[in-house]
Amino acid sequence: MKSPARKHYEQVTAAKAAGAATPGEQQRGEQYELHAHALYEARRTLKTIKSIQAKIEKKRELLPEFMPYINGVLSEGNGAKDDVLMTMMVWCIDVGDFEKALEIGAYAVKHSIDTPDQYERDTVSILAEEIAEGVKLQLAKENPDADALANVMARAVAIIGDADMHDEIKAKVHKYYGYALRAAEDPEGALDQLKQALSLNERIGVKQDMQQLERQLKNAGEKANA
Repeated sequence: MKSPARKHYEQVTAAKAAGAATPGEQQRGEQYELHAHALYEARRTLKTIKSIQAKIEKKRELLPEFMPYINGVLSEGNGAKDDVLMTMMVWCIDVGDFEKALEIGAYAVKHSIDTPDQYERDTVSILAEEIAEGVKLQLAKENPDADALANVMARAVAIIGDADMHDEIKAKVHKYYGYALRAAEDPEGALDQLKQALSLNERIGVKQDMQQLERQLKNAGEKANA
């Protein structure tokens, strides 16, 4: 466990190095090297764990050790290539910390920072698909915070914008944004999102849900006019 003084030192020195780095070039500096090594060791540990849930819990345990560095980069960085930062974006999604993942994602998209090679997808595609999958899992739980999840998806859509990606991924984003809005009792907004999902991927599997929402809206309209 790092002391508050150590965390502060790491954040300040990481911010200084990130602010001095050349956009698009490899991040350098003491804190990057230390955390890159820590990430290497963390990956070695994770490879020894077979259970996906156990891997997630291990990431949850390890993430706080990287947060001072991440916060430093986000506060002063100007877009250097940073595998530590981008790996932590994915880890944050894995453990359900969507807010921090989106904060990192917004920074990465703004500066066109690539993800490490092992992810085999571009940053915006990873952010879009993994956030959608993460929200899907949360919605399946008992009593999910639907309003918060709808806000997560709204932020994801805003960050993604008009970025080029496979239609299937963008359709998945709109699908689970729609499901989050449905859970948050916004049937009109939910229907709009599901329509966008269907227009991008006819096999996205939302037609029955759209019909139910249309009936719900029709019944609500008839009651209002009664």
